[in-house]
Amino acid sequence: MTHTATTAAENQERPTTPPPARGATPAVAAHPSTPHQAATARQFISFSFYKLMPEFRRLEPQIQKQQLHDLATLVRSNDPAKMLLLVYSCVGTRPDVDIMFWKISYDLDQLQHFSAAINRLPIGGYLITPYSYLAQSKRSTYVDKIDPAHDDTRTTIVPGKRKYNFVYPFVKTRDWYLLSKQTRQGVMDEHIMVGNKYPSVKLNTTYSFGMDDQEFVVAFETDQPGDFLDLVQELRETEGSRFTLRDTPIFTCVQTPIDILIQQLAGI
Repeated sequence: MTHTATTAAENQERPTTPPPARGATPAVAAHPSTPHQAATARQFISFSFYKLMPEFRRLEPQIQKQQLHDLATLVRSNDPAKMLLLVYSCVGTRPDVDIMFWKISYDLDQLQHFSAAINRLPIGGYLITPYSYLAQSKRSTYVDKIDPAHDDTRTTIVPGKRKYNFVYPFVKTRDWYLLSKQTRQGVMDEHIMVGNKYPSVKLNTTYSFGMDDQEFVVAFETDQPGDFLDLVQELRETEGSRFTLRDTPIFTCVQTPIDILIQQLAGI
């Protein structure tokens, strides 16, 4: 699947203060303090995946309960003025991950502070991180043709309105970047046209050039997983798909309140 610049749903959802997310702290994280900063600042975005080791479930039930309670307390204590935190369950959707924390902040330190806080918890000794992706928000150049009003406010990710989130890292071939801007725009016009056929799927494109191994991390939010499946299948038939180098692993994440998630992890 190739990198999609926008969808109809994305056009309809300009970044304003978001409503409460499912199981997440409901606020936009740490906006810059001045109008000039607000026009140019980019968010840091982290997708952190955790797996609970089997050894944890062999502990005494009371110890499991207390350690999971500490994790839930940490999540609930997050300050949304500094970092937006969304919680997703991957239990049953992939064998190698259980939890996904979607963290968004204008301050990279906030993302590190949360990860460090997990490391300091007793349960941190039973959690591994098979995957972790870092990116930033950034203004897309491909939508100018269809949306002249496209501006820097689109650098604000407004997540959490939908139950399902399909996340994966994405890398294009080097040949893509050697095409002319006009040719690339034509390819993306087709891509955008297909995306606009699925308004129930909201795309969040984040950029990792020079920050992480991938070039993009994309997160597709929807309440209709079947629509996302059909979108991906149709995009395989577009010209842009020939320039996809890598678009795996793919994670199916279900937005879940932290109290429900800890019940899934240990059943206590």
